[in-house]
Amino acid sequence: MADYTDSFSAPPSKRRRIFLQSHALPLIPGLPDHIAQLCLSLIHPSVLFSVCHSWRRLIYSPSFPPFLSLYAVLTCKAYSDSIHFYSFDPISSHWRTLPPPSPDPPLRILLRHPSFLSRNLPIQSISVSGKLVLLAATAHNFYPALTRPLIFNPLRRDWNVGPSLPTPRRWCALGAARGSIYVASGIGTQFSIDVARSLEKWDLNGKPGDIWEKKMGLKDGRFSRDAIDAVGWRGKICMVNVKGNAAKEGIMYDVENNEWNDMPEGMLSGWRGPVAAMDEEVMYVVDEAKSALRKYNAENDVWEELVQSERLKGAEQLAAHGGRICVVSAGGTGISVVDVVSSPARIWAVDLPAGFEAVAVHILPRMPIPELPETSDQD
Repeated sequence: MADYTDSFSAPPSKRRRIFLQSHALPLIPGLPDHIAQLCLSLIHPSVLFSVCHSWRRLIYSPSFPPFLSLYAVLTCKAYSDSIHFYSFDPISSHWRTLPPPSPDPPLRILLRHPSFLSRNLPIQSISVSGKLVLLAATAHNFYPALTRPLIFNPLRRDWNVGPSLPTPRRWCALGAARGSIYVASGIGTQFSIDVARSLEKWDLNGKPGDIWEKKMGLKDGRFSRDAIDAVGWRGKICMVNVKGNAAKEGIMYDVENNEWNDMPEGMLSGWRGPVAAMDEEVMYVVDEAKSALRKYNAENDVWEELVQSERLKGAEQLAAHGGRICVVSAGGTGISVVDVVSSPARIWAVDLPAGFEAVAVHILPRMPIPELPETSDQD
């Protein structure tokens, strides 16, 4: 097996020869590669990454069990209405760009406008069934920017489109439960009480040709005031009608019984910032005013504090998966990660690519990399 360190100290021509030689060597001498891969899959990828180039290449191959990575929707500071899709690899600590969506039709999104000096116009995305879904945003004419969802599959490294929404919209409630996407309320090309009270469902894992299914509507249109994260939790879609610490109304949609119910009092009173659910079982909130991460105790209908940090002040969005909570900082200036499995909970920062701000984060399987570069530099 070629010495990994030598491949960096050697001149470029020699590094290339070492790379080609190592590529032909077995993963574990004396074992067929398919048996060696079964053995190596039991070892944490961070260990394999640090041993040798062939094992490093293995953990990014399509046949190796993918580890979780952070995916981000970013905006460029220099070009305010351009959005970019990146993935942060926690093993190599590098950002990689996602393949761009198809240019037909072009993705034109309005993020900032003089009429909204204190805020960005929302771009709504969600992760479901291991895929990133972009569903709602505002176009330059203030119409909905997307007529159908854009779907990125990390394992295939490609984009697809879902079925057309019956009414394309913006400023809606977007959530997922049990492999299906739910879109509630919102505003189309103009305000309509029918759209503001509507609920649509699409099964991402359904049959080809499946379309959006109309479900039981809301009792009024008060949930069309803001872009809302509707949180899938224990077979329900939970959501409030405004963000932050303002007085709010909370409701829950029962996906089995196709009915709406009021949110429990304790859940509603503690919903003081962005919320996400881990595996649709455990719900977390960041109290954006008190900079505290809390976990919901359903039995006692209370939120229990896990950690407090200035990094969490003004948090704008959360993602939860694999024992980690990823938090978009105020103004999209950074991303913090909280390990909620460790006791006490640990928190650290992930630096954004230079010149970018975060709009949203998601946690999904890492992308396969057909051929790693000869060094560990990012793509």
